[in-house]
Amino acid sequence: MESMQRVIRRSGVFSRLLILLLGLAALLLAYTLIRQNLPGRLTHGWPWKLRLLDVQSAVAAVLATGGAYLARAQYARTVRPALGYVSRVYAGFAPRDQLAWVCHLFNGSQDVATVEEVAYRFTYTPVAHAGGAADSSAWIGHREAVAALEAGGLLSREDFSLNSIGPGNPLGGQQQIFVGWFTEKAMRDVQDAFVRVRVTDRVGDAHERVINLMKAAVRSPSHPDPLPL
Repeated sequence: MESMQRVIRRSGVFSRLLILLLGLAALLLAYTLIRQNLPGRLTHGWPWKLRLLDVQSAVAAVLATGGAYLARAQYARTVRPALGYVSRVYAGFAPRDQLAWVCHLFNGSQDVATVEEVAYRFTYTPVAHAGGAADSSAWIGHREAVAALEAGGLLSREDFSLNSIGPGNPLGGQQQIFVGWFTEKAMRDVQDAFVRVRVTDRVGDAHERVINLMKAAVRSPSHPDPLPL
C-alpha cells in the first residue's frame, strides 16, 4: 500500500486550459495549411471559405501556446514538493520515560506546499487480531483513527499519539512536521500504520504519497537512537 509520490490532480486553469489552447492553435494551423494548399475553386465552399489566420499567425499561435505550456511545466517541476518521512526512537515523548517510535513528515523541496488531506489505515498483528482487532477497510480521518486504535485497547497520549494535521496546514520547504509516536505496547498490536498525505503546490497541482509509519520500526527499543549529524 505504501507508494511513491505522484500527481493526482492538475490545476484546471493553469494546466488543462493551456492544453486546450495549444490544441486549438494546432487545429487552426492545420486548417490554414490545408486551406492554403486547396485548389482555388474549392476555397469558395464551406468550411474552406472561412479565412481565420494566415500561416505566419497560426504558427505564431502554436509557438506561443506551446511555449507557455512548456514554461508552466518547468515551473511546476521547480515548485513541486518532495514528500518524505523520517522515524527514530526517542526518549521524552511518551509518559513514564517510555521510549517511543517517533515519525515526522518532511518537504524536501524549496517551496511551500499546503496540506489538503491526511488519512489513515491500520493493520494489526496476530496477537491483536486474536483480541478482536480488525484491519481498516477504508481510509479514515484523524478522529476515527484515534478511536480505532483505542478500540483495540490502546490509550491516546499514553500508548500512542497522532498529530492532528488539518486541511490548509502549510508545509514549508525543508520543514518537518510531527506525525505521531508509538510505544512498545502499541507496536505489539499495530503491524502497519499507513498515512496518506495529499498536498497542493503553488501552481495548484495536488500530490499524494502513502507512507508506512511502521516501516523499519524498532518494536522493542532499549535506548534512543543517536541524534543525526
